[in-house]
Amino acid sequence: VNVDTIGHIAESVESFNIPNLEKLGIANLRPIKHLQKQEKPLGYQMKMKEASTGKDTMTGHWEMVGLHITKPFQTFTDTGFPQELLEELTKRTGHNIVGNKSASGTEILDEFGEHQMKTGDMIVYTSADSVLQICGHGETFGLDELY
Repeated sequence: VNVDTIGHIAESVESFNIPNLEKLGIANLRPIKHLQKQEKPLGYQMKMKEASTGKDTMTGHWEMVGLHITKPFQTFTDTGFPQELLEELTKRTGHNIVGNKSASGTEILDEFGEHQMKTGDMIVYTSADSVLQICGHGETFGLDELY
């Protein structure tokens, strides 16, 4: 629905310049302001259409590598994640969990960010897909723990 990130950027940035993508032939797919079609591009280009039934992140990634998903992955927007999974996360990380609900990143931080910084609890949430997301402040829940 009018999703065209690169086109919108090219329209709004007067000095739009992406030489590597241009040489690969990105403008061969369709006209992009400031970019030229390449007679002999250094890469291949194609347009694709979704074939899988699910619309979440994991389905998209699997489809990009050739797996056609006919049954959408389970989502947890209404129920949160199973208690057994949360208990395992707590056991392995040593952090209590807050959240366990569907929300955007900004919403979940507005609701639990201050609590997380005071307690070190791990914020677990999902958006409108099957992905479990974990967040915490860098000073109380650093990158070394996230990874």
